[in-house]
Amino acid sequence: MTAVLLTGPTATGKSALAVALAEALGGEIVSVDSAQVYRGMDIGTAKPDAATRARVPHHLIDLIDPTQAYSAARFCADATEAMAAIRMRGRLPILAGGTMLYFKALTEGLSALPRADPAIRAAIDAEAARAGWPEMHAELARVDPVTAARLAPGDSQRIQRAIEVYRLTGQPLSSWQGHRAPPAGGDAIRIALVPGDRVRLHREIATRFDAMLAAGLVDELAGLRSLYALDPSMPSMRCVGYRQAWRYLDGEIDRDGLRQTGIAATRQLAKRQMTWLRSMPARAFDPWTPGLADTVVGAVRSALAARPG
Repeated sequence: MTAVLLTGPTATGKSALAVALAEALGGEIVSVDSAQVYRGMDIGTAKPDAATRARVPHHLIDLIDPTQAYSAARFCADATEAMAAIRMRGRLPILAGGTMLYFKALTEGLSALPRADPAIRAAIDAEAARAGWPEMHAELARVDPVTAARLAPGDSQRIQRAIEVYRLTGQPLSSWQGHRAPPAGGDAIRIALVPGDRVRLHREIATRFDAMLAAGLVDELAGLRSLYALDPSMPSMRCVGYRQAWRYLDGEIDRDGLRQTGIAATRQLAKRQMTWLRSMPARAFDPWTPGLADTVVGAVRSALAARPG
């Protein structure tokens, strides 16, 4: 099933390139972004604006409320359905975003993991509130040292899931990795934006975060907090930018602290994305190469022409 996968770290122009590809190749965009699924979280997730979405259809945006959870398994199901519908219209699916776990799940298949258990998750959250996530990380290391070794002590979301899987099944998360459902996007044309200039990447990250603040990120979060029963442990509120804005609204940091921690967290996100990219096969392009869009369009055209049918 032919599709284009476009990925790369944050602040490298993936969204603009995806639009250029869609317009040149008759495509529609499927968002591969675990934050853009949330309604009302527009500024901090850099969602495409109404004018862009009018030019090119976008899918898997604004699917759920910020109080709800979204998983890699649901993404694979939703993306597979969206790709099939796009192809039925005679158009090319272009999957673009920076949630590397979703790309990996789509191209390599998902582990056959058990469903989330709200009661066990609540118990883990209560324990973490008392002892802290570093202590929960130490507990994970005792039962699943392989998973613990690749997670930071503050990575609460993944630590929670790993402990949950162990408590549900009695087996470490790492032991499930070999049991995978068949992938849906394994034969896609893969494009990665890989910046060679880290200094410029950091500058772009700072500019991007400043633009989000100027556009009203704090007010957006304040509005969401008045509309929904949110708390900072929810996956939506763990998203970069919103987590720091929450602390600002609670008086834990000042405006400068918000800016500095937001930029630092975005840099860390980009670093993790770059680490993922090293293990994901794709044709790499520097995002700041002159004439990038034309070059990538040409590369994808050639790849499509070389495919049978």
